[in-house]
Formats: sequence, structure tokens, C-alpha cells
Amino acid sequence: MKKLILVDKEDKVIGRESKETCHLGKGKLHRAFSVFVVNSKGEMLIQKRSRFKKLWPGFWSNTCCSHFTEAVKEKEQAKKRLKEEMGFVCPLKLLFKLRYKAAFKNIGSENEITYVFLGRYDGRVKPNPKEVVEHRWVGMRDLRFEIEKDKFTPWFRLALKSKELRSMN
Repeated sequence: MKKLILVDKEDKVIGRESKETCHLGKGKLHRAFSVFVVNSKGEMLIQKRSRFKKLWPGFWSNTCCSHFTEAVKEKEQAKKRLKEEMGFVCPLKLLFKLRYKAAFKNIGSENEITYVFLGRYDGRVKPNPKEVVEHRWVGMRDLRFEIEKDKFTPWFRLALKSKELRSMN
């Protein structure tokens, strides 16, 4: 199993550790990515995380997210995971990096510097059932209303507050 990339607060690589160890207790700071895909109507593709996920199972989240296992080719790693998780690939653009910490019950924590990518896609979506329970396209106005009423992952909530994603309508 490939190890995750440990980083310092400035996103400099300081080592590697297993995914499990990175998420124990308060979590070890590591690199991750989140992909946000929108279609030509301005709708965002969101997914409900599988019950097999250790952290935030059954929560709604952005199109795709995972952890980097290499310190290079970040965009290519994100595209590969998008294909594995949602069944398609599209061009991606790095929008920004987001640092956050969030605990899930007494099970574990995320402590990440997340690279946030944006993609545009109008084709067929074929999610991996081990990763995704449900998916749908949703307009930004509806999403902002729903996020106050339903279960969404903490990184998704934070990323949506960014000026880069707030400006999408």
C-alpha cells in the first residue's frame, strides 16, 4: 500500500505515513485533493460517500477526493482518481489550496492541505459503488440551501466558501 505524503504548514514534504496513521487521533498533516466538476448548465456533480468510508460515510461531498501518494504530477493523480471513483476524466485546473482539520466522532480526523481542482464535464457518470452510494448534478443556489440542512463533509463546506467557488452560478 502506498503511503500518504506528510507535510509541514508550508506544504513542504517531511515524510510519509500510512493512511490509517494519518487519520488517527487529531491526524497528521498530509496532502490531499478535492475535485469539483461542473457541467455547461453551471451545476456541480456531488456524491454521497459509501458506507465503507471510515470517515464521513453517508455524507454528501464534492465530485471526488483522495490523497496524494506522490509529490509530483498532482493533476494526473487527481484525474486518475476521478476515473476510478466517478468513471470519467476531464481537464482539471488547480484553483487553490485549503488547509483544514476536522474530527469525525471518536473514529479519526482529517488534517490536510487539500489541493482544490475544478473540471468541466457534460458526459456520462458511472460511479464506483464501493466509493459512491449516490450522485447528482445540483445548481449552486440549491446546493447552498441544501448544505445548511443535510450532511455534508467539512472540506466540502469549507471549499464552497472560497471566492473561486462562490462566484460560480
